[in-house]
Amino acid sequence: MRIKPATMKTKLLLALLALAPMGATVAASATYTLDPNHTYPSFEADHMGGVSVWRGKLNHTTGKVVLDKQKGSGTLHVDLDLSSIDFGQDKLNAWATSKEFFDIAKYPDASYNGQLAGFVSGAPTRVDGQLTLHGVTKPVSLTINSFKCIPHPLYKRELCGADALAHFNRADFGLDMGKSYGFSMDVTLRIQVEGLKDK
Repeated sequence: MRIKPATMKTKLLLALLALAPMGATVAASATYTLDPNHTYPSFEADHMGGVSVWRGKLNHTTGKVVLDKQKGSGTLHVDLDLSSIDFGQDKLNAWATSKEFFDIAKYPDASYNGQLAGFVSGAPTRVDGQLTLHGVTKPVSLTINSFKCIPHPLYKRELCGADALAHFNRADFGLDMGKSYGFSMDVTLRIQVEGLKDK
């Protein structure tokens, strides 16, 4: 039996309509490049078993975020330059980057890879990921305290920013200096981050 031209056109139109939502879903995924001038991971660590708290930050960070608000999914990749560690004290910076601690000659970078999760109204509330530090990779989850996207007033592209928090045990990464003196191995990691949508 011969199919009428009109019937063939109808079938073709229905097939295209069926594929349209698939194309829209793919297009909803976007990549954002982290802005190194507005991304500063900082950390807090115990000194002398609670006598005081050491605080510092990493001045050089790069990375990418892939975000699909419609599907409620995404990924995060961050590279941290350990040579840029900054306690606000030159001697402490030199010690931290030496063989005695981070040993940046052998382990110059740390990295974090994770999946955006816990979406509420298109915004993630946590990252389930892994931190690689000092040659060791362990699970570390980030809690996202705030997340917001706006049109960038200068670049006319979407700008997203977040404030995140994590806790980890530095001894798990082979960084147990001070443990025998009663230092706590717990570290608080705080991250302020901004990313601009790629063209």
